[in-house]
Amino acid sequence: MVNKDKIFQKFKSFLPSLISFSILFIISLFFLIHNILYVIYPGHAGVRWSFNNGTVVDHVYPEGFHLILPLDKLYIYDVRIQEISKELDVLSKTGLKVKILISIRFRPKYKFLGLLHQNIGMDYPNKVILPEIESVMREVIGSLDADQIYTTGREVIEKAINQAIEQLYQRYIQVDDVLIRKIELPQIVEDAIKFKIKQKHLVEAHEFIIQKEKKEAERKRIEGMGIKDKNKIIQESLEKKQILQWEGIQATKKLAESQNSKIIIIGDKDGLPVIFNSSNE
Repeated sequence: MVNKDKIFQKFKSFLPSLISFSILFIISLFFLIHNILYVIYPGHAGVRWSFNNGTVVDHVYPEGFHLILPLDKLYIYDVRIQEISKELDVLSKTGLKVKILISIRFRPKYKFLGLLHQNIGMDYPNKVILPEIESVMREVIGSLDADQIYTTGREVIEKAINQAIEQLYQRYIQVDDVLIRKIELPQIVEDAIKFKIKQKHLVEAHEFIIQKEKKEAERKRIEGMGIKDKNKIIQESLEKKQILQWEGIQATKKLAESQNSKIIIIGDKDGLPVIFNSSNE
């Protein structure tokens, strides 16, 4: 029969070692817990780096709790729409300094998050997005002069930015929009351009008035020619007396249409109307 006292004495001799091991385990677990247990919050996703195989590119870790090996690491990305702003100082075609404020709305492509991490890294907005957009801005503004920047610059820049967005899309980044919030020229240049545009509009308005007057004069000339031709036809088709009678008939028709009270008697010796005012005044 086993002696219980001997077992108890043996256990008692191992107890300090067991307590030390337990304390060491708890301390180790405390320090390693952040390398073992990861929490991915809403709107985020994780990319795992394996000690044995490197970056895992064919699996993206979704929201929730995830346990991994202590030697592995989980990189957590924000996969929602994000926005960064940047103010650029660029030179125009003539060496004019132009300030442009842009805002870029973007997000990483979820399915390719592993490739994005492997090829670019978590600082991809500063490594890829801003340099790509800035390069396009400098190239486009450098081909325009001050007038073009002020009038059509925004349209030209947006067209060039769309090409840059396609380049970013190939790098596992989805750019939803690039907003040009401000294009600022030196004040003296901006005032000069505004004055020039105002004068141009005044000249265009003056030319419009001249064209309008020319058209009105042409209309009156055509109207006069029509009246002249009409009178010529009447004169050629009627005798002098008949012309007077015809004119009398036309005058009678107009008087009949008038709202004033009158008495019209047709039939004097020449067949012309005799008109009396019937008012008491």
